[in-house]
Amino acid sequence: MEMRKLSIVMPVFNEVDTVETIVRKVMAVDCGLAKELIISDDGSTDGTRDVLERLSREYPADEVKVIYAQRNRGKGAALREGFARATGDIVIIQDADLEYDPGEYRVLLGPILDGKADVVYGSRFLGGPHRVLYFWHYLGNKFLTFFSNMLYNINMTDMETCYKVFRADALKKIAVRSNGFAVEPELTAKVCKLGCRIYEVPISYSGRSYEEGKKITWVDGFRTLWALLKFRFID
Repeated sequence: MEMRKLSIVMPVFNEVDTVETIVRKVMAVDCGLAKELIISDDGSTDGTRDVLERLSREYPADEVKVIYAQRNRGKGAALREGFARATGDIVIIQDADLEYDPGEYRVLLGPILDGKADVVYGSRFLGGPHRVLYFWHYLGNKFLTFFSNMLYNINMTDMETCYKVFRADALKKIAVRSNGFAVEPELTAKVCKLGCRIYEVPISYSGRSYEEGKKITWVDGFRTLWALLKFRFID
């Protein structure tokens, strides 16, 4: 099957300082495919919606689509809405906080375009340049990935990465149930249980601090553990 179109699904919640920059970066990048950007605003209240409304008037409607939720429900809910509207042959998740660089799309798409993979993860721990930040976040990511590997018998290095890329036909087999950050382990659990061919590629990472707007907390780590167990044995 020839891949012709990339759908970029961007969940957004209160990112007024970064959303315009990331949208313009995504739209400017040459990934080798036609592309559509689906922005799923999860009930932003900080002026993000005003920016999105302005941007949506600047780009053709078939290139930039914006979905507005009436209330905040979480990253998983925003992704679910975005996935439902994706029309591309390949779907990639793109956060709106500038931590991940759209300039790396070609690297991320490579294993799928080469016919080797159904799913590609961009790993922050395979040697790409990254900003030095929190030790406990690093340790937490390593532990959660280890636990995921143990449950699903895989050897991944970065289960919690934002950059997850899917063949659309594989993604359509997944019913996303999580509303919050537990969507990350849920997606991993389900691609493993489907028997998808998973590849990892190294990416850069420009993490941000809590003062700069980082949202995930230690509570989400416990939710991730529960989700890994739940989707392994129940769903």
